[in-house]
Amino acid sequence: MLKIYNTYIHIPFCERKCNYCDFTSLKGTDNQIEKYVNYLLKEIEIYKKKYDLSEKQDTIYFGGGTPSLLPIDSLEKILSKFSYDEKTEITIEVNPKTVDINKLKEYRRLGINRLSIGIQTFNDDNLKVLGRIHNSQEAIEVYNLARKVGFENISLDIMFSLPNQTLSMLQDDLEKLVNLNPNHISIYSLIWEEGTKFFRDLKSGKLKETDNDLEANMYEYIIEYLKSKEYIHYEISNFSKKGFESRHNSIYWENKNYLGVGLSAAGYLGNIRYKNFFNLKDYYNKLDKDILPIDEKEILTEEDIEQYRYLVGFRLLNKVIVPSEKYLDKCVSLSKEGYLLEKENGYILSHKGLMLFNDFISNFIGD
Repeated sequence: MLKIYNTYIHIPFCERKCNYCDFTSLKGTDNQIEKYVNYLLKEIEIYKKKYDLSEKQDTIYFGGGTPSLLPIDSLEKILSKFSYDEKTEITIEVNPKTVDINKLKEYRRLGINRLSIGIQTFNDDNLKVLGRIHNSQEAIEVYNLARKVGFENISLDIMFSLPNQTLSMLQDDLEKLVNLNPNHISIYSLIWEEGTKFFRDLKSGKLKETDNDLEANMYEYIIEYLKSKEYIHYEISNFSKKGFESRHNSIYWENKNYLGVGLSAAGYLGNIRYKNFFNLKDYYNKLDKDILPIDEKEILTEEDIEQYRYLVGFRLLNKVIVPSEKYLDKCVSLSKEGYLLEKENGYILSHKGLMLFNDFISNFIGD
C-alpha cells in the first residue's frame, strides 16, 4: 500500500472573488462551509482505505480560495485525520481581512507553523483594482500580529505587471516587503485568465496588458533586488531566506507523490495524476456514493514520469538535473541554444531559460 507523506487540502470559499482570479472559489455561508468540510472529511476517509495515511505527514497545505475563512473547529477536524508533529510543515493561506490575533493563536495551538499571506501589493489603489478585500495597513498589521504570537515561518505573496503599474510602484512594493523581513516570498506576474473580470475588461478596452519589455524588466528587477537582500532565488517564482524554502511546494517540483483533497484539488499518487470535480454538485454526488470525486485521471507511463521530472524539476534553479541517456541529447541541444547551463554532471536553467521558460518547455517537449 502506497504511503502518503504530503497532503494538499483545497478550501474553495472566499469573501469575494478577486478580479483576476480563475481558481475555484465560492462565497459560502456558515452552513455551506460546514457541509463542505463534512464531505471533505468523507473524501479523506475513502483515501484512508486505499492508501496508507498512518505515517507522520511531512507537509500539509491548506490552499484556496481563502482557507482562513474556515472556523477553528473545522480545521481541527480536518487535521485530526492525519498524523503530524512539530516537525511537519503545516501551511495555511491567509487573507489579511479574515484573521485576528485570536485566530492566529488558535492556528499555533493546532500545530499550524507556516503562514502564506496574500498581500499582492502595498498600493491601496492597486489593491482596489485587483478586487482585494484588504488594504495595505491591514496586511502589515496581520503580519506583525503573526510574529507577535510566535510564527517563525511566514511567506508573503506579491504580484507584478498589474494594470497601469509602473516600475517605481513595484520598487515601492518590494521595499515595503523586504522591510517586513518575511522568511519566504512568492512573486506572481498577472495572467489574464479567460472568464475573469480582468479578462472581460481587457476585451472591452477598460484595461490593457503591461508591455512585454516592462514586464521582463520588472521580473529582472525583482530577482536582482531580492538577491541583494540575501534572499535565495530557489524556484522561478519563489525566494527564501536560507532554510526556509517551501517544503510542500518543493514536492511538486521534485515530482514526488502527494494527496490532493477537496473541490478541484489535484494529486499525484503512484503513477496516477488526477484532478477533482470543479462543481460542488458533482463533488458531493460522487462522495454520496462513496466514490472519489475525481473528474480527470492520467495514468502515467515510465516515460511520462521521466518527462515530468524535467518539466517540473528545471523550475528549481539551484538543483542540478542529471538526465538519463534518453534525454541527454535534448539537454545538450537546449544547452547549445542557451536555455540550459552545464553544471557538475547535469544541467540547470540558464538566465535565458528563466526569462523564456515557456519557450524552453515547448522546445523540451517538442520533437
